[in-house]
Amino acid sequence: MGPGARRREGIAEFVAGAWPALDGLGAVADDASPDRLSFHTDPAAAVAGAGFVQESAPEKLDLKRTLYAEIDAALPGDAVMASSTSGLLMSELQAGFSNAAHFVVGHPFNPPHLIPLVEVVGGADTGEGVVDWAIDFYNAHGKKAIRLNHEAPGHLVNRLQVALWREAMDAVLTGLASVEDVDAALKYGPGLRLAVMGPFELCHLAGGPEGFSNFLDHFGDALQHWVDDMRPVELTPEVREKLKAAVAGALGGREFASIASERDTLLLPVLSTLARLRREHGLG
Repeated sequence: MGPGARRREGIAEFVAGAWPALDGLGAVADDASPDRLSFHTDPAAAVAGAGFVQESAPEKLDLKRTLYAEIDAALPGDAVMASSTSGLLMSELQAGFSNAAHFVVGHPFNPPHLIPLVEVVGGADTGEGVVDWAIDFYNAHGKKAIRLNHEAPGHLVNRLQVALWREAMDAVLTGLASVEDVDAALKYGPGLRLAVMGPFELCHLAGGPEGFSNFLDHFGDALQHWVDDMRPVELTPEVREKLKAAVAGALGGREFASIASERDTLLLPVLSTLARLRREHGLG
C-alpha cells in the first residue's frame, strides 16, 4: 500500500470514528453520510463544481501557493475558498491569483470536528462581502465564527495561546513549577472558567458589582508589575531539548492516541452540556 492509499485509509477511519460524536452533537445533516467522502489526486478536479472549499495544506507559504495555482483556474467563479492556515497572512497567499477576491482565512481549532470556533479574516485582495459570507456559512453549519478586523501573524487565538505557552514554558525552564503542575493549574483552575466566559467577562466579574472599571483600578498596578516581570522565551536548540525531555517525562510514555482519546472523551460531554444549557436558557 503506497503513502497515498494509507493517507486515504487514515482519513476515512478518522471520519468514521468522529461520526458518532458529530451525530451526538446534532452536527450531522439528514442527508449526510461518510460514504460521500471522495478522494482526488488532481486538486482542480477536487474543487470542480464546489461552492465552498476548505484548504488545509501544510503550513508552508510556497506549498500553499503552488496548490492555489492548480486550484485557481478550476475554482467556480462564485465559490469561496477558505484556508485553515494557523498564522500565514492571506494577503501573501492570495496575491496574483484570478480568484483572489474569493479567498479568506477560515482557521478552525483542534479537534476541528468538535471545537466550534473559526477565525475569519480577509486579505488585501479579498472582495467586499466575502468575509461576511464565510462567517454566515460557518455559523449555518454549527460553527462559531469570529471576525478579525485586520491581518496579524498567528491571527488572534494563536497569539493568545502563545502568550500562555510562553509563560508555561518559562515556568518549567525557571523551575517555578513542573510540567505536570503547569497542566494541572490550567485544567483545574482558569481553564474551567474559560470554558464558559472570556477574559474580559471574567475580569468584569472579578471587579464585583462595579465591574471591569473597578477591576482595573484595583488590580491595575499589580497587573503592570506582573507584565513587566514577563520575559521572552528564546527557543534555542538547548531550550527545545530541555522542554522536550520535561514533557516526555511528564507524559510517561503515553501513546498519542490515548491522550487524544482522553481529550475527546472529556470534551464531548462538556460541549453537549454547554450547548443544551445555552439553548434552554437562551445564552449566547
